[in-house]
Amino acid sequence: MNAIDCQGLRKTYEGFALHDLSFSLPSGTILGLVGENGAGKSTTLRLLMNTIGRDAGSVSLLGVDNQSKDFLRVKQDIGIVLDESCLPETLTAREVGKLMALTYERWEPETFSGYLTRFSIPLDKANKDFSRGMKMKLALAVALSHRAKLLLLDEATSGLDPMVREEVLDILLDFTREEDHTVVLSSHIVSDLEKVCDYIAFLHQGKLLLFEEKDRLLEEYALVRLPAAQLQELDPAAIAGQRVGPYGAEALVRREKIPAGFVMEHTSLEDIILFLARKGGEPG
Repeated sequence: MNAIDCQGLRKTYEGFALHDLSFSLPSGTILGLVGENGAGKSTTLRLLMNTIGRDAGSVSLLGVDNQSKDFLRVKQDIGIVLDESCLPETLTAREVGKLMALTYERWEPETFSGYLTRFSIPLDKANKDFSRGMKMKLALAVALSHRAKLLLLDEATSGLDPMVREEVLDILLDFTREEDHTVVLSSHIVSDLEKVCDYIAFLHQGKLLLFEEKDRLLEEYALVRLPAAQLQELDPAAIAGQRVGPYGAEALVRREKIPAGFVMEHTSLEDIILFLARKGGEPG
């Protein structure tokens, strides 16, 4: 079963439009949602949860339409961490635990307590006095403590130091070892996404430029470095993006379209995203 089915989703604000977003995400996988500020990542997550109205399209989470009456029940199976904490500012972590016990039917206080200890979150300090990173860790502890099947995480690793980020990524990998557990992780830190994600969705100026398996992307694309004049020898359809400088050129290319004799280098997910963003067009 797909954890998410999204078809023809559109949302328009003054000065911004999310265009016909369509994708399906299999259960048991991690999706990395990447794009520049204002690309539509947070809007997409809010549309998935139906916390803002859409202009067109349909969304199904865990097999249930997110505008149906049954979706209230499904919310029990979804853990959410937004870019800005939605937890009450005056509550302590201890009080947050008591509140969540009244909110979630399957709340696990022992699990929550374990994450508080693991993340070094003080029990009796008000949320408003936490750093951004500490607020993120508290929100993650909540999301992971009610036996959720789907996690929607908006910049959840932002503001965390590298060691804690690595720990969070390990937690997400452990979470998806169960085949019905799924994660959507929005992040500016592309290296984090490359470490853990099965699928990558790249939003650029409100358009979904690609939705693809990460390993397939890394197999499909490569980098070539060559004199600028030699770019003309390549099939234009082979070039997904290029950067020309005073000392030569660098191009993101499709391996299968490059003739023998050209030296190709392994590329990273960050290179792919940067070149496609610079081109600003469809990668296909």
